[in-house]
Amino acid sequence: QVQLVESGGGSEQPGGSMRLSCEASGRTPSSYAMGWYRRAPGKDREFVATIRGDGSAPYYGHTVQGRVTISRDNAKKTVYLQITSLKADDTAVYYCVMGDDSKWPFVEYDYWGPGTQVTVSS
Repeated sequence: QVQLVESGGGSEQPGGSMRLSCEASGRTPSSYAMGWYRRAPGKDREFVATIRGDGSAPYYGHTVQGRVTISRDNAKKTVYLQITSLKADDTAVYYCVMGDDSKWPFVEYDYWGPGTQVTVSS
């Protein structure tokens, strides 16, 4: 069993930056991709970013391309999401996800964290 717990969310002003973290526990094979989705109020979940188990091939959703960076530290069993130039539209619950990357780039994320709230307002 794998458990994911996000942290680092909170409130920030437009133009600011935030760094989210997700720590995994339980069985965490290195071959598993990890990533982030988000869900804004009244909207469906949206893909944000993903990265392979060895830290290669970071990939980003087109709505955040150029403003986010995903990375991971396998020794700490943690994946990070750095967001810069925050916009009001970035307000959402951000979810950490994990899935088998053996069929990359086609990944089904079987594990989800409970989410962390990010609020961007002036």
